[in-house]
Amino acid sequence: MVKIVINTVIKLFYRLSLGAIALLLSFNLWTGNALALQVSDIPDLAEVKSLTEQTWVLDDSDVLSTSTKSAIVSKAEKLAELTGIEVHVVEIRRIDLGQPASEFAAELFDKWFPTEAEKANQVLLFMATEDHRTAIQVGSKVKEILPDTIANSIANETMLYPARNSSYNQSVNEGFARLEAVLKGNPDPGAPLLVVEETETSNYATKEETEASSSNVVVIILLILATLLPMATYYWLQSQS
Repeated sequence: MVKIVINTVIKLFYRLSLGAIALLLSFNLWTGNALALQVSDIPDLAEVKSLTEQTWVLDDSDVLSTSTKSAIVSKAEKLAELTGIEVHVVEIRRIDLGQPASEFAAELFDKWFPTEAEKANQVLLFMATEDHRTAIQVGSKVKEILPDTIANSIANETMLYPARNSSYNQSVNEGFARLEAVLKGNPDPGAPLLVVEETETSNYATKEETEASSSNVVVIILLILATLLPMATYYWLQSQS
């Protein structure tokens, strides 16, 4: 009878431990993707205009200052009047971790400008702020002025470097300024010079890496407890019988 009770207690404890772990894992997965946006979540360009009265800046992550937004809107309007090229800046907080920023930007570009003719004179500067990912999409007419090498450098260097330090206003202002210079026919100012080499900055964990590491540690501890506590309970009950 005692052995039956002991075994029942151990099985119950084990199931409770596994249940707690499952809940924790579910919570981690939910919080990790709760704020992730899909392209389908972003309004059509006409809806964006009705909501914000312009289509030049969409700051869903709410990291840009009022002065930055106003400056970009003003510059984008003047650039469109001068060159016929329209530049749209999109900042959101998070996309799915497994989706490249370039893929998300390409899907949004297709959604906003379905045909090649509509894409021709368009530029999309994109950033997912929480994990500092940047991308750029350009139409066929723009590519005649803006080579892929410069376009990719604007996204992956000019914008990305300050974004990694959470300097989002600097990232957008400098990225747009370099893009504007090239689209106006001026020499490319080039990528920013780094004071600290990438190999040095990469030694520091980001906020996201730290949070992920902490979550993994908690899960490992619970797994260990789920294994050891039933055993400890079993031996304690045996000693009491």
